[in-house]
Order: sequence, then C-alpha cells, then structure tokens
Amino acid sequence: MPEAVTGQIGALLLAALRLGPVLAFAPPFTLVRMPMIVRAVLVVALAAAMPTMMRDAALPSRAAELAIAGVRELGVGIALALALQIAFAMIAVAGRALDIQAAFGLAFIIDPKTGAQTPLIGALFTYAAAAVFFATGGPLDVVRVLALSYRQVPLGSAGTPVDIGSLLAFLTATSVAAFGLVGLAVTLLFVVDLTVALSSRTMPQMNVLVLGFQVKAIVTLLVLPATIGLASAGIARILRLALEAMLSLAPHHG
Repeated sequence: MPEAVTGQIGALLLAALRLGPVLAFAPPFTLVRMPMIVRAVLVVALAAAMPTMMRDAALPSRAAELAIAGVRELGVGIALALALQIAFAMIAVAGRALDIQAAFGLAFIIDPKTGAQTPLIGALFTYAAAAVFFATGGPLDVVRVLALSYRQVPLGSAGTPVDIGSLLAFLTATSVAAFGLVGLAVTLLFVVDLTVALSSRTMPQMNVLVLGFQVKAIVTLLVLPATIGLASAGIARILRLALEAMLSLAPHHG
C-alpha cells in the first residue's frame, strides 16, 4: 500500500478518535436514539470532511507511536465532550433543585433513551436544553469548534492535559447561570413554604404537610411553563459558554 494512502488512513483514524467521544457520549447527541453503526459511520464521514485535519499534522510512522497518538486523540475528544457534559449536567441539577423544592423529590420518569429513572423537572430542563441547542444551530457550531480544534491541536501532537484553571472557571460560570434558570421559581416556592408554615401557627389543627404538598404542586404546575420559557435565554447562554470552553479545555500542543 502506498505510503501516502497509509498516512491518509492513519490520519482518518486519529481524526475519528477525536470526534467519537463528542458525537457518541456528549449530550444532546446521546438523547437521540441512533444505532451505533450509524454513529460510527457519521463520525468517520465527518472526520473525512474536516478540511483542516491534515494541516500541520504530526503523524507517527511506527505502530506503537500511532497507538499512543490514538490514545492522545481520544483524550482530546473526551476533553471536548466534557464541556457539553458539564453544561447539560448543570442544567439537569438546576431542574433537580426545583424538583426538590417543589416536593417532587420522589417523582421519577423513565428515560426512553436509557431506560433509567430520571427526575421529572430535571428531565424537562434537559430536553428543553436539547431543543434550544438544535434550534439555535448548535450542531453546526460544534462542527466548527471541532474543525478549529485541528488547528489548535494538530493531529498527533496533543500533550498537556485539561487546564484545571479553565475547567474551574467554566464550572463556576455554568453553576451560577444554571441556578439562575430556576431562581425565581425556587424563591416563589420558598415563599409558599413560609406562608404555609405561618398559617400552621394560627391554625394548629391544619395538616401542614398535606396542605404544603398540594399547594406547592399546584404552584409548580402554574409557574413551570413560564419558568422553562424564561429559562431558554439562560440555557442558550450556558450552551454558548460550553462551546467557548471546548477549545480551552482541550489539551494543547505539546
């Protein structure tokens, strides 16, 4: 086999190892049912379409070096996927906080993708984030970031692990933004708790526990649509932070 063809196949494999974790393990792509063979074909096709992957590529010639480079490229892909994982996890945690405040802490639904039990409001926020992601051109932005990653970290040259400082800054920003999504609803439910608690002081015969659950459930159902609608802008901001953080979390040229 000609050396040029061998080099192209090696570059394609390394590029696919970088793209694989993002498309296979990062939300919202994991929320969509898709056979693994289709995902694999999509990853290879997308890797072949990347125009910048061969630019400044440092492809090893030996099999052992190629294997090490493959592990490094897989690490770059995991770092790129980490940003989306964190963003969606923070949004789900914010929804879970509203679940607990609304007394829905024991209410779970079955996730049709994984078959696992998922918190009710947390699942709603996760799928709302996925809807915002696809509605705002998120897949195209991810492809652009992946293409830029080949310029920042050429194939076969990944070195330095994830920058802890960038990771902590990203965690801080997404945490604050995520809990801002449900801040108004959580505050309103807290006021309901205080009102029910004060009412129990004047009417000791009232069953505070039962009344509190009923009132909070009704209030939650009333404010939840408005909360998710108002949160769409904040979700878009969190997703933008994730896209901006993908390259900063990726291992740099080493």
